[in-house]
Amino acid sequence: MTISSVIDTPVTAALNTTSNTSSSSTSTSNDIGADQDKFMKLLVTQLQNQDPLNPMDNAAMTSQLAQLSTVTGINKVNATLESLRTDQAASQSLTATNLIGKGVLVAGAGIQLSTSTDDAGKSTSTSVFGVDLASPAESVTISIQDKSGATVRTMSMKSTDVGTYPITWDGTTDGKTAAPAGAYTFTVKAVSAGKTLTDSTALQLAAVASVSTGSGGVKLNTSLGQFAMSDVKEVL
Repeated sequence: MTISSVIDTPVTAALNTTSNTSSSSTSTSNDIGADQDKFMKLLVTQLQNQDPLNPMDNAAMTSQLAQLSTVTGINKVNATLESLRTDQAASQSLTATNLIGKGVLVAGAGIQLSTSTDDAGKSTSTSVFGVDLASPAESVTISIQDKSGATVRTMSMKSTDVGTYPITWDGTTDGKTAAPAGAYTFTVKAVSAGKTLTDSTALQLAAVASVSTGSGGVKLNTSLGQFAMSDVKEVL
C-alpha cells in the first residue's frame, strides 16, 4: 500500500470550501494531524508484517518518509490557501458593508429622473447614470429616451479615454423644456477612427440597501436587484 492510497488532498480543495474561518482552520489542522497519524500507522503495520527474510531496505523507508513530507507540505499549503481565502472573504464582506446607503454604478441602461422642491417652491430635477469605456473614443454620444422611445436629450463627449464616467442629467430636454420625473432609458454610441466601438457599456445607478453572504460570495442588495461586488463599476 502506498501513501497516495491513504491520503488524497488536492491543493485546490482549499479554494472551494465555504466554511467559516475558525472552523475551516481547525478542520484543516485536524486533517493534517490525521493524515500523519494514518501514515505512521501504515508504516508501523508494514514493518510489523514484513518478511523477516526480506525486510524493507533503507531506500524504501526513505521513500515512504519522503512521501509523508510531501503530503504534509501539500496539506500545509492547503491550510495557507484556506486562510487566505477566508481572509479575503472577510475583507470583501467588510468592504461591501461600507457600501450600504451609497449609490453604485452597474451595467444597465435605466435612468430615474427625480424632482425635489425647496422651501421657496423651486423645483430641481436630477439623475445620475454612467458610461464605461474599454477603449479610447474620439466621440461618445448619449441619447436619452422616454417611455415611448422618443429621444428627449442628446449628450456628447469628445476625446474620451478608457475608464468609467458618471454623468448627471438635470431633466432639461433638447427643446430646453423640463422633462417630467420618472423612468427613462439611454443608449451609448462610442466612435473611434470612424468605427463604432462595441466595448462601451451603459451604467445605471443602484442604491445599496443591504449585504448578503453565502456560498455564492458577497452580494449587494440594491434598488435594482442583487449584484456581486465585481459588478460594481464605480461607487458614488
